[in-house]
Amino acid sequence: MASGYGDIFRARYAARLLIGTLVGRVPSATAPIAIVLLVRAEGGSYSLAGGLAAVYGLTHAVGQPLLGRLVDLRGQPGVQVPAALLSALGASVLALAGTDSLAVAYAAVAVAGLFTPPLEGGLRALWPDVLPHDGQVHRAYAMDAVAQEVMFTVGPLLVTLCVSLWSPAAALLVVNGLGVLGVLSVVTTKPSRTWRSAPREAHWLGALRSGGLLTLLGAFLFIGAALGSIAVAGASYAEDRGGDVVYGGLMAALGLGALIGGLGYGAREWAGAPEPRLRALVALLALCYAPLALVPGVIGMTLLSTLAGVFLAPALACAFVVVDRHAPRGTVTEAFSWLVTTFSVGAAGGTALAGPVVEWGGTRAAFTVPAVAGLAALTVLVLARAALVVPLRTGVVAGSSENDRNGTVEPGFSTGHQA
Repeated sequence: MASGYGDIFRARYAARLLIGTLVGRVPSATAPIAIVLLVRAEGGSYSLAGGLAAVYGLTHAVGQPLLGRLVDLRGQPGVQVPAALLSALGASVLALAGTDSLAVAYAAVAVAGLFTPPLEGGLRALWPDVLPHDGQVHRAYAMDAVAQEVMFTVGPLLVTLCVSLWSPAAALLVVNGLGVLGVLSVVTTKPSRTWRSAPREAHWLGALRSGGLLTLLGAFLFIGAALGSIAVAGASYAEDRGGDVVYGGLMAALGLGALIGGLGYGAREWAGAPEPRLRALVALLALCYAPLALVPGVIGMTLLSTLAGVFLAPALACAFVVVDRHAPRGTVTEAFSWLVTTFSVGAAGGTALAGPVVEWGGTRAAFTVPAVAGLAALTVLVLARAALVVPLRTGVVAGSSENDRNGTVEPGFSTGHQA
């Protein structure tokens, strides 16, 4: 396992691109908690804090595929840098002006969310140009999924550290400054500067004209809902069993499971098409969500939470490969950004749904939501499996690379630029 991941980091630019992308994404990973802490420090209500955080999440979801499409059309530096600066400007206005003017606060948060640079999609589009072998690209996708878990753990800790040392406003300024530095670290590399999307067919739907991609997005909407509902159900579970300490332990266990699963998944070579494997991984994911409804004691629940996370990172890593295979030519960054958006919208929906379920049926009922959502995701993949078949087009030679989203080698384009 170590040697496999070591091969990736020994590839030129790989470590810089991964670390730069993670640093550049710190603002989006920490925005909700930073906004809430800022509003509460200024005496604002939880309703205002929730409203501002919701506006950030909504505009972030809208902006990612739009900016991803611009990256496919214009290249990475010309989109990522202005977007990062505008996003940081919006966050800085909120930090410096506070919430005295609600109009300014909401506008600042909207700008910060809308212009969050699409670094996730950008990195996944670069991997095939940076890594020489398809197996390494697949492993990089798994490592990317694992790194997300690390980022969403370390990011909030960084915010709370900045708040304890200085203030919530300073925390917003620091994390957004780091975000700009991360973007600059990525876009000044040769792969980012020279990357160009394959020629694309002009179409107003862009990446969404792919039936395979739409199927995948439908499935991951429900997987996002499962994760969002677990966050609320876990809070309900912890209320009478130790409070924040237990809740933090459950969420950490979920992340630990994803870390273990992602590292294990990326450590081996996978033969065959990824679409059937994705169905199997989502089936296992749904199956591991089901025991959470047993709501055992804290130790048992921690173990079940770890198990529930094991197949998340592998499912994400496999989904990245499937996105790459089904995105129409010239839309790969936009397609990856749609996956980010759909997952985020699903998580928000799951959070919104689990709240009333807790009030209606209690903690046990809330923990049935992720199992049902996981089953719904699997149902989408099974019922629409025909849309996930990659057709072989006449006149071309079938390629062996799993990362080639079309399953073919097209004359006139290198395989690296197809991805």
